[in-house]
Amino acid sequence: MTQQEILRKVAWKDLKHLSTKEMLIENNISLPWLLASWFLAWKGYYLVALPFSAFYFLTALRQVHNGFHNSLGTNKFLTWLSLYLNSLSMMTAIHAVKFNHIRHHKYCLSDDDYEGKAARMTWYGAILYGPVHMFLIHKVTIKHGNKNYVRNVWLEIISILVVAAGIIYLKIPFLIYHMIVMLVGELLMAFFAVWTVHHDTHEHPELARTQRSGWKNWLTFSMFYHLEHHLFPAVPTIKLPELAKRLDDTLPDMEKKQTF
Repeated sequence: MTQQEILRKVAWKDLKHLSTKEMLIENNISLPWLLASWFLAWKGYYLVALPFSAFYFLTALRQVHNGFHNSLGTNKFLTWLSLYLNSLSMMTAIHAVKFNHIRHHKYCLSDDDYEGKAARMTWYGAILYGPVHMFLIHKVTIKHGNKNYVRNVWLEIISILVVAAGIIYLKIPFLIYHMIVMLVGELLMAFFAVWTVHHDTHEHPELARTQRSGWKNWLTFSMFYHLEHHLFPAVPTIKLPELAKRLDDTLPDMEKKQTF
């Protein structure tokens, strides 16, 4: 069954719309984790802060991912601002990630899909590839992106360098800790955000892996409903559990490879 046939069979267009409550959740879901991790690190409890930092990275990734697909429920400027501010806190040019992610949907797992290259590797190969992955997505955007993408990427890179230099110069320990943890998270993106959801799916690239365990989806903030996301990229993350239910009810025999 093709993607277009699935789109016609499963009701999904109503799921694109967010209520005010849902919009506030999607735009602020990362903030409590960021503040908690900063507070604990400021107090010197770095090990205790670590899981909060990890959940901040995960929820910030959810937030910018929705921004990539204009699914935050906000206007163009506020969506841009969300991507820019998360660039500063996540220590990478998020518009570079966006450019490659949109290409990933268009050229999924083909030679032109730079984001998806790690899917062809072993799990440990994807981890080792992490630094190359991060360098490549910035290089590709600057080389192939339009003027807006290139301008935004350079703005984000320069802003990150200025903020990082200020933090190091002022010797702010809890923010130095935050930068280090975020950089480690970025270096693991090729594994967590690409390999886990796309390995062994090359025969049908549009049928990414997904997750059907309730507690695992709760723990990962619904970020591993990746089959659903690739089939219906306009649907915000907060609506993916309902979309997964509709997909299962409509196409119960459809193969759904688990993420983990």
